[in-house]
Amino acid sequence: MHDIELVVARHEEDLGWLRRVPRGVKVTVYNKGASMPNAVPLPNIGREAHTYLHHLVERYDTLAAWTLFCQGRPFDHVPDFHRKLRKLAAEPPPSGDFAWWGFIIDQDDRTGSRLFMDWSKNTNRRPLDMATFWAGLWSEPCPDTFTFFLGAHFGLGAALAQRQPRSFYEQALRISATLPDAAHCFERCWDRVFRVDGIPPAWRGKPLPLYLRPVRRLGITWEMVPPEARPFS
Repeated sequence: MHDIELVVARHEEDLGWLRRVPRGVKVTVYNKGASMPNAVPLPNIGREAHTYLHHLVERYDTLAAWTLFCQGRPFDHVPDFHRKLRKLAAEPPPSGDFAWWGFIIDQDDRTGSRLFMDWSKNTNRRPLDMATFWAGLWSEPCPDTFTFFLGAHFGLGAALAQRQPRSFYEQALRISATLPDAAHCFERCWDRVFRVDGIPPAWRGKPLPLYLRPVRRLGITWEMVPPEARPFS
């Protein structure tokens, strides 16, 4: 068994699925909902980004060799979550020290006009202020587009995380708590937070959105996906 920690950002989700986590995987639950035994309480701000960054700040010197960050119900974005977790526990973590977890790769621009503004929960169609977000973290121009796995689930190696100073994550944590829609900004660029391109080379340059597997319960079948949008076409 490898040194793996599962960090769960919970609000009100049922965490009964944790019973299926492989033995030896450490589980840390951060809870922003009603009181929950054996969970670390946090204020209900900043969505999952605030939770992940809180963990990186507080555990900076004691991070697991490999940390998997997920929401309280990961299955909408990672339908094969348990299978992937079993594989992770049984095999060495992937090389590169960062790995998106999900099944849809897509792209948005710096104002969120492609995805965020049309998101069903964004009822007033407000834009996403990636430029202000980016300026708060880096003194460089904000990219025009962001290609990412939907859902904000990813694995991270301690060595890669610690290439950034703790002060960087402290600043990111402040942004997550104060900038409106910061969690959606982080969702689009978690790999860039750690200064890597998390899209596997074999999947770069493909037409988007790119579906890595069919998910019938979400109504996504291979028949619905054009051949040029499939990962191995």
